[in-house]
Amino acid sequence: MSIPDRACYLADIISILKRQWPDNRTVNIVCHGHSVPAGYFATPVVDTMNAYPHLLHVGLKQRFPLAVVNVIVTAIGGETSELGAARFCDEVLCHRPDVVTIDYGLNDRRIGLAKAWDAHSRMIQAGVHAGVKMLLLTPTADMTQSPGYTSKDQPLLEAHATQIRRLASENNIGLVDSFAAFQQYVKSGDLSDVLSWSNHPNRQGHELVATELLRWFPIG
Repeated sequence: MSIPDRACYLADIISILKRQWPDNRTVNIVCHGHSVPAGYFATPVVDTMNAYPHLLHVGLKQRFPLAVVNVIVTAIGGETSELGAARFCDEVLCHRPDVVTIDYGLNDRRIGLAKAWDAHSRMIQAGVHAGVKMLLLTPTADMTQSPGYTSKDQPLLEAHATQIRRLASENNIGLVDSFAAFQQYVKSGDLSDVLSWSNHPNRQGHELVATELLRWFPIG
């Protein structure tokens, strides 16, 4: 399998987003994961309105002004994908989502690649079985493990990003490559420009992720 085409993967959902009343319906998008989608900046501050789930919501409403959209955050700070998988059916699928984003790469370094693969696979299988479109996110940046932010300096983060790409490809689901977006940014800027502290993005960093997410929702 491979990563699906962004131009058509969410075509059915985009069609609904374009409809006007009374032919439209609410589209539910659930952002699942750890502290980054939960909106933590410099812990314990939670800056919801500058985190990527909210920026995604704003971006979708700008593109689809007739749409009724809910962006629901089920992320918990400090959580790994094992814990996220354990509550996936009860706390994510209960919202009857059209799209689910999954973002655990930063914290999954604590549990290792094998356990992270298993947990992601269980969430993917449950979501696909429920007819949900899935978007897997590679990790955002971590200053503590990546001086200069080169792949040589951060083998664990790189390894989890690579594994998430493989999971998306093998399951033919969407990939949002936040890791690559941050790597691209530091070619012309400094990593500190996009972080609020060592491993949480600031508004500018969250905008990088939101931009990649919105690429899956083309207008034309």
